[in-house]
Amino acid sequence: MAHQRSSQPRLSPGSYEEDIRAVLAPRLAYFEAVARHEHVTRAAQELGVPQSTLSRAMVRLEDDLGVALFARKGRTVSLTPAGRTFLGSAERALEEVEKAADSVRADADPTAGKVAFGFLHTMGSETVPALIRAFRADHPRVRFQLVQNYGEAMIERLRAGGLDLCLTSPVPDAPDLVTRRLDEQRLRLVVPDDHRLAGRRRIRLAEAADETFVTLEPGYGLRRITDDLCAEAGFVPRVAFEGEEAETLRGLVAAGLGVALLPPPAVARPGVVELTVTAPRAVREIGVAWLDGHPDTAPVAAFKKFLLGRRGSLLPG
Repeated sequence: MAHQRSSQPRLSPGSYEEDIRAVLAPRLAYFEAVARHEHVTRAAQELGVPQSTLSRAMVRLEDDLGVALFARKGRTVSLTPAGRTFLGSAERALEEVEKAADSVRADADPTAGKVAFGFLHTMGSETVPALIRAFRADHPRVRFQLVQNYGEAMIERLRAGGLDLCLTSPVPDAPDLVTRRLDEQRLRLVVPDDHRLAGRRRIRLAEAADETFVTLEPGYGLRRITDDLCAEAGFVPRVAFEGEEAETLRGLVAAGLGVALLPPPAVARPGVVELTVTAPRAVREIGVAWLDGHPDTAPVAAFKKFLLGRRGSLLPG
């Protein structure tokens, strides 16, 4: 009996864009196999489904689209012009799905997978290269997608799924994150080498209350730490410049623009003197964060274990 096609598609106009994906996606592989073989039985054998199931699926696909995709003669079929147009798009869609599957499998491969890892700007010159070098001694084929940014931006990217792990400071406290403290880093008051305090080795931060500061921009963890330490010392810093890089700030200190609270430099910079702050205790905690409840791929789990094993020895020196 010839199939009586309905004159209207089953998809309602108001829900068409939402429903069309659910209707088409499960049937694209069926359609592609039938179109390739031009025979329902052979396509069903290849797919491992009953011939009757495949026939019904193609009829429903045509009904839902409101378009005849096949001209039928028994179990042999040929594509209509609309079917040929649809086949080209279906093949491209299936190819993209296959590429996506290959990509996620490759990223999860235990020996050659990918770790999306974020870190602070101040960790980039020594700390992170040393970590990756040490990790890859035992995992030489693991790939890294690296993101260097300030703390809040990295946490946003972590939540959006763009990172597996990130090194950050201060260590965040949020219900959707798991964090582990790894190390702490002493901060120093950096002053020009001709500054009135340059002959000192140690200083209480309150002694710098009248100084002009150069700092990182709001939103950076080190800026928050600077503001908090100054508040603890009893003053609000007068800020002459807000930047994005600690080494830029160190250069501006050397130029006499102000003083700054900074972690130790990778390489000593001329023109500045770095003073130990005795009070309040001037340190920043470095920690690793990841999303709670998200399963790790094998390479991410291995790198996480490696980082946790570096507690207390994360930072060079």
